[in-house]
Amino acid sequence: MLYRELPIVRVEDSTFVPATHPVVEEIPLSVTVNGRHALTAMTGPAMLREFIVGYLYTERIVRGLDDIESIRIDGNTASVLTRNPFTILRSHKTVLSGCGGNASFLDAGRLPSIHSDISLTPEIIRAATKETLDSDLHRITGGIHLVGLFDEEGRAIRIAEDIGRHNALDRVIGHGLLEEIEFSRTFAVSSGRISSEMVRKCLVANIPVIVSRGATTTAAVEAAEAGGLTIVGFVRSRKMNIYTGPERIRGASETPGLPG
Repeated sequence: MLYRELPIVRVEDSTFVPATHPVVEEIPLSVTVNGRHALTAMTGPAMLREFIVGYLYTERIVRGLDDIESIRIDGNTASVLTRNPFTILRSHKTVLSGCGGNASFLDAGRLPSIHSDISLTPEIIRAATKETLDSDLHRITGGIHLVGLFDEEGRAIRIAEDIGRHNALDRVIGHGLLEEIEFSRTFAVSSGRISSEMVRKCLVANIPVIVSRGATTTAAVEAAEAGGLTIVGFVRSRKMNIYTGPERIRGASETPGLPG
């Protein structure tokens, strides 16, 4: 179950009424890698395998699916064995569900670069954004983020829901790895702000375009420019803002004055 009905007091003007309201589930997921504690994530209870695979990959603990020998999930704990038992982990992390993420300062010179010649139309971007945001769980609880992974024709590969948008992005990346998706021919859509951490995860996975109905940050734009990632924000109605990489949006690169 992705949510629970909890007792509340509903207030309307000066009237107080006992009621219930659906509240999205948040669980602690403890993950060990080769017997060592790697992270504790505050996350939703769905797509845990995909989340673990995506997180280990975007944190560069593994280089790909072939590096993972096994994943065992038992309730709120997970144990991962890698083919290299001497995989060196950084100090363990606590991944919170808030929107701040948990990444430290990004060194743009050490970020990977995008390799893709994908080309998208504004219509494909609008349709994918609309499909990503069409969530029954969000309508019921109002308490989740959504991230979609789409192919270059705008077909949904996977849409994930989570209390944190970084976790949702890890989920669709994990799904892509498990399904052997070629990330260079995909783009990601987020319901929330595009942060530098979201950009970093896309650069690691070689997802060339990230789209959001919301804003971005200066650090995200700088990291995207350094790595050749396209950022499109404020996709609403007939409008959108292209912050970086306009050459991947058909018709945009010929417009004078846009960032290159």
